[in-house]
Amino acid sequence: MAAKSFDVIVIGAGPGGYVAAIRAAQLGKTVAIVEREHLGGICLNWGCIPTKALLRSAEVFHLMHRAKEFGLKAEGIGYDLNAVVARSRGVAKQLSSGIGHLMKKNKITVFMGTAVLAGKGAVKVTTDKGVEELTAPAIILASGARARELPGLEADGDLVWTYKHALQPKRMPKKLLVIGSGAIGIEFASFFHTLGADTTVVEVMDRILPVEDAEISAFAKKSFVKQGMKIMEKAAVKKLDRKPGVGVTAHIEVGGKIETQDFDTVISAVGIVGNVENLGLEALGVKIDRTHVVTDEYCRTGVEGLYAIGDIAGAPWLAHKASHEGVMVAELIAGGHPHPIKPNSIAGCTYCHPQVASVGLTEEKAKAAGYTLKVGHFPFIGNGKAIALGEPEGMIKTVFDAKTGELLGAHMIGAEVTELIQGYVVGRTLETTEAELMETVFPHPTLSEMMHEAVLDAYGRALHI
Repeated sequence: MAAKSFDVIVIGAGPGGYVAAIRAAQLGKTVAIVEREHLGGICLNWGCIPTKALLRSAEVFHLMHRAKEFGLKAEGIGYDLNAVVARSRGVAKQLSSGIGHLMKKNKITVFMGTAVLAGKGAVKVTTDKGVEELTAPAIILASGARARELPGLEADGDLVWTYKHALQPKRMPKKLLVIGSGAIGIEFASFFHTLGADTTVVEVMDRILPVEDAEISAFAKKSFVKQGMKIMEKAAVKKLDRKPGVGVTAHIEVGGKIETQDFDTVISAVGIVGNVENLGLEALGVKIDRTHVVTDEYCRTGVEGLYAIGDIAGAPWLAHKASHEGVMVAELIAGGHPHPIKPNSIAGCTYCHPQVASVGLTEEKAKAAGYTLKVGHFPFIGNGKAIALGEPEGMIKTVFDAKTGELLGAHMIGAEVTELIQGYVVGRTLETTEAELMETVFPHPTLSEMMHEAVLDAYGRALHI
């Protein structure tokens, strides 16, 4: 059978792959995309989107319990877990079918199957109907990542869950253990705890949300504990004794001692590993480091015409980073001169309650990099809109270079900060200094005014504290 030839082949149709395919098609290239499971990848089907749908249900449920505060009446408040999950799956399905429409609109050929690199510029795809041979001078690897499994803590879908099981729970956990306090772990802890699960989070590092600024982590911990969550830091789950139909006894090492606790459900959220196996990478001489493909700043692998984007290319493991890399690589292939991605200008967002968002350097990292700093803070309690919303708990923190006025980092916790962070992201991209941020007029009454105040505070000029 003759090979089908294209200008670009994309392996993986997640937020990196499908965006790369669209941009390449916009630039006049003939494009094939290979996906083994779902258009939209993990993010759209089993990650970012369905989790946000679940968390929205939990947020509404939480607000219903606060009805009296707002002068409202709500009686007999409850939830139907199956209906909550069905809504989440419906949202994911709607968006996944939208990707199919975008592929057709941009005349991208979709192959549903498993891809293997069959040599330079060649891909073999095993589909339901047999094997297809494809060729292209440019190939973009966007095969993503999956949940990391630690020995002895492997998921079984019954007592021990990964994020996939947690998105379609068979039951509502009564006593839940969440292993890992990164974004995934904390989001699920927040969801199930809000719906009534007695939740314990175990984190091996010295604080939860370890990639965030230390002040934000401390604020988050205080908030979660106030909600009734149990947080164990500098702790490690060493062993799980599983009793099918009953629960799990977890052996947790904390302070040099092992203690045991019983749970009916465990969610393991201890990081991710890249999907680098069975792709034919080694035979082509592609360098792999700890399950991630090694690339340069333009996502080039070192093998001519082969690029790697998104989770497979390493941290930060964020959908928006993958999409941006996809656009950059498509433009590079088409002969353009795009700017490389700056990891420090990519925002991270965690949709727990309260929300957490950040961009750039933490205060600790900025100090370690040798900067002299000016640091500003502003509390939600000092903002009219936050009080009117009934959301007075939170904080915005800014970190500036004292010498140049460069915004080195911004860190937030509180209502809707995942939407607010983009203001600082734009500021960093435009290389804004404190002077321009101070001169910007923020609309009133909005939560965004706190962003202005946090800048003013760094320079001793805050107005409302």
